[in-house]
Amino acid sequence: MPDLLDSGRTEAYLRRIGAERPSAADAETLRALHLRHQMTVPFENLSIHLGQDIVLEESALVDKVLGGRGGFCYELNGAFAALLRAVGYEVTVLAARVFGKDQELGPPYDHLALRVVPSDGSGPWLADVGFGRHSHYPLHFGSRDEQPDPGGRFRITDTPDGDIDVLNDGRPEYRLEQRPRELRDFEATSWWQRTSPRSHFRQSLVCTRLTETGRVTVSGRTLVLTGADGDREQRELAADEVLPAYREHFGIMLDREPVVAPLP
Repeated sequence: MPDLLDSGRTEAYLRRIGAERPSAADAETLRALHLRHQMTVPFENLSIHLGQDIVLEESALVDKVLGGRGGFCYELNGAFAALLRAVGYEVTVLAARVFGKDQELGPPYDHLALRVVPSDGSGPWLADVGFGRHSHYPLHFGSRDEQPDPGGRFRITDTPDGDIDVLNDGRPEYRLEQRPRELRDFEATSWWQRTSPRSHFRQSLVCTRLTETGRVTVSGRTLVLTGADGDREQRELAADEVLPAYREHFGIMLDREPVVAPLP
């Protein structure tokens, strides 16, 4: 079991996401923390294109969030797991493989998600603040009914091999193993995601988060504002607008623009 965050870092993390220390580690609080995390800590792969290392250790992941940054699944859900444990939840790290556009599965340990058990006996819940566009709230891990959410209509289904598939609006998003894992189990695939020409994280540049009215995304030099009704406002940023856009929309302070390097 990883060491719990100390009180000071827990409080700093809660301030980072605009949340008070919960009085109880119950399902209602989990829902609130899950939403606040996605509205304040962006899903982003900037480190890959800035030449920054990604260390899959809880202390390093929490430091990155406290420093005003976000990350991709291993980082966001890894840090969120540390916060949840610190405020009283039982958390298990799980591995998943993401379905691609052609419905082929990605490599093992392609994605990291969390099984969370609150102290109120509810759940367990599938928490995932690191998939980019996903459910705003945790999904009931044991339910096989449709679960409506502002992010779509989700359903969890069983596979013949004992895994579970997570579907959004009928489309499979990822296949989740139910065996407990540790952060270090994801190191090899994290390296592949950062370096392989076949990895979409290596091929593209994205920074995105939920907002009160929808979502804001910077993809390369394209700014996209999405409303709750799905309306999109999109424009290309000039070179001198990119860093200010990261500051304004995500609170990310950079001294140079991240750029996707040519693939070998």
